[in-house]
Amino acid sequence: MSAGIRRIVTVVEETLREVGEPVRTPVRRAAAVAVVANPWLGRGIQDDLSAEVAALAPEIAHALSDRLLDVFGGAEHVEAFGKAAIVGLDGEIEHAGALIHTPYFGDVLRHRTDGESIIVFSDQRAAAGTTLSVPIWHKTRASTRSHYQTVPVRVPDAPRPGEIAVIAAASDGPRPNARIGDRRTDTALADHVLNRTRSEQELVP
Repeated sequence: MSAGIRRIVTVVEETLREVGEPVRTPVRRAAAVAVVANPWLGRGIQDDLSAEVAALAPEIAHALSDRLLDVFGGAEHVEAFGKAAIVGLDGEIEHAGALIHTPYFGDVLRHRTDGESIIVFSDQRAAAGTTLSVPIWHKTRASTRSHYQTVPVRVPDAPRPGEIAVIAAASDGPRPNARIGDRRTDTALADHVLNRTRSEQELVP
């Protein structure tokens, strides 16, 4: 692959029981990780990262989308999505962001999964084997609380100092037994909830 992908790891989990009881609907969550060489390594802080982004991000996004769609059996079975990246210790956090925060990655993932929402994300700089919790939410209704979840992702040998681990994650349903309501069912908060009382303010340094 021209994107310099060293390996792709796919992680799948299925929740069948919570606190010893069967869940109402089993939920699968998955993440696909592409471990790639950092194209900006050793070149100093560059003002323009766009050439490498345009060349690499779409290929990575398609490769990861392929894996997720294989897991779920098609875009129609994907209900929530998210994205993330971990840059190795020799890179900048901006290098992680560059490969996931532009249309070259986000629009491809959204299109491939029939999504409409902005894609929730996380990114960090870390050593190989670091676990990152990748957030996901509903692919067409981002404010749907039932689908607020995280997918823990860890690749034991990645990212190496000169690599970036790029992640796309998804689920085929909400949290197990989701039942905290949604904005449509929320009641308006009273003033005493929204504002601290005078006695509470006096306790704040």
